[in-house]
Amino acid sequence: MTGKGSVNHNSRKFHAKNIDSERSYLNVEYCNEDVKDVYHELFDEALVRYNEKQTRSDRKIDDYYDKICFGKQEKPFHEIILQIGDKDNMGATTENGQLAAKVLDEYMRDFQRRNPTLRVFSAYLHMDEATPHLHIDFVPYTTGSKRGLDTRVSLKQALSALGFKGGTRSETELNQWVQHEKKQLAEIMLERGIEWEQKGTHEKHLSVLDFKKKERAKEVAELEAKKESLEEHNVAILETSEKWLGELENLEQEIHSAQKIREEADKKAEVAKKEAARYEKKLVEIAPMVKDMERFAVKYSYDPEEVLPEAGTLEIGKTYREKKAKPLIEKIITVLRSVYRAYLDISRNYNDLQRSCERAWNKVNALSQYVEKLRDENIEMKEKLKDVQYLYRVMGKEKVNKIIQQGKEAETIDKMKRQAQRRTQWER
Repeated sequence: MTGKGSVNHNSRKFHAKNIDSERSYLNVEYCNEDVKDVYHELFDEALVRYNEKQTRSDRKIDDYYDKICFGKQEKPFHEIILQIGDKDNMGATTENGQLAAKVLDEYMRDFQRRNPTLRVFSAYLHMDEATPHLHIDFVPYTTGSKRGLDTRVSLKQALSALGFKGGTRSETELNQWVQHEKKQLAEIMLERGIEWEQKGTHEKHLSVLDFKKKERAKEVAELEAKKESLEEHNVAILETSEKWLGELENLEQEIHSAQKIREEADKKAEVAKKEAARYEKKLVEIAPMVKDMERFAVKYSYDPEEVLPEAGTLEIGKTYREKKAKPLIEKIITVLRSVYRAYLDISRNYNDLQRSCERAWNKVNALSQYVEKLRDENIEMKEKLKDVQYLYRVMGKEKVNKIIQQGKEAETIDKMKRQAQRRTQWER
């Protein structure tokens, strides 16, 4: 049951010949700490207190772990190995072997609580050898010591603190503790229908008898209940997946089409923006001309008396009218008509440009809103696609494709039924 301990072997940093590496993934790692870190955790404070009391530097301890490793009184750590049965009745790949693994797992999960003075730093359940077995590596320690460090390594004192007092040579603290731990394991075994065949006081393994029929029936009933629960869960998953897969067929195409529509909308919006900018540029160019025309019209709209030149002293009315007033009036009328026509043309063009510019910006705003809507729809579709792709990962591609095919076949059958019903109604 006890061993020298090899952490590298236990953690599979190297593989022995008796290991099936293809089953190594079945191993269980409960903990794997550096033993030196555990020494710092347990003994650093005690080491400081010890060194402060020393008056001679040669009696001070620099590294407590090294001191224990090179010393002869204590081992740096201890290991126990637990196994139920052997390869003939508890093979790792058999049903019995799986049961043995469950027993060892339950035993391990209560080990540290049961043995608080045995600091576990490495523990593994191996399923890649002939028989499931458990390796537990621990540092035994005691507190309140009067000799050396007040907290120090000591297997004897650690077990004594757990209530195991040494007696005869065969009843040492270690042997008593080993027997106690075997009984703890045997109780867990008995709960699962496995009886302990004691071949000797200190045998290294336990034998296994047949499972009790009652426990077997109970286990089978539990498995049946689990099977029904899993089947119901599977049906629920299938129903959910069919719901999503109904959308999956067209989802990617819809996303692709939406992206194309969005790209076209972006292009149209860009053209509309350029057109609006061009109209604005023309408006900027025409605006000064309109203002000039308005000023020109105002200039020639004054009272005729202010525009007409005054008659000379000896100038008669007829001469003044024919030679001065009439030519001037005709010129003014001609200019005003021309100005008015130009004004009307420019004003009409200006108004047309304003309306075109307004329509262009309305079109830009509408396209911008449409593009934003497409962008939101695209994001929503991508989220749905992620959910569907999650179904692919969870259920597997083949299963999903099979469901899709079944859904299509069901739709085809349903369509044919409806067509047949319509034909029957028509014939009637």
